[in-house]
Amino acid sequence: MTLAKVRSWTVDDYHRMLQSGILTADERVELLGGQVFEVSPQEPPHAATTRRSSRYLDRLLEGRADVRTQLPITLRPDSEPEPDIAVVRCDPGEYADRHPAAADVLLLIEIADATLSKDRNQKALIYARAGIGDYWILETNKRRAIIFRDPGSEGYASEINLSTADSLSPVAFPDLVVPLSALFLP
Repeated sequence: MTLAKVRSWTVDDYHRMLQSGILTADERVELLGGQVFEVSPQEPPHAATTRRSSRYLDRLLEGRADVRTQLPITLRPDSEPEPDIAVVRCDPGEYADRHPAAADVLLLIEIADATLSKDRNQKALIYARAGIGDYWILETNKRRAIIFRDPGSEGYASEINLSTADSLSPVAFPDLVVPLSALFLP
């Protein structure tokens, strides 16, 4: 039996597929670890938690960072995910000439319901290998946050589970305290 060889794509390959129309803006896809994946459709709790969290963080971080919702970040050589929320360094050009790269990312948040396994395993490893120092998963079904820190080539060395009764400070903003209850629906 012969196994089929899987082709891995780079970020540059992915951009060429978009520019040539092989992939279109109408297709909800992202590049993860060299493979193109469809983005899962959102259930109402996922969408509402994304909106609530991004609005809260936008107000909290006004003038200190940009809060981007479901927009690409470029993690070379082979990933261009669209995290639910990316807190990135302010850019005078608003990233008009490029997507934020790993060095621009201050905090990533994925909202998880049906996507928990992908967010916890596949995306966490990609984010850790890119050196993203602060990655949160907000799990809507259990109303908890899973906090990943201390990235390395094998994944995150630190994983903490918190409830909506807890608060924490983003690594990039140790002076701020985020009550997790502010990120979830009441």
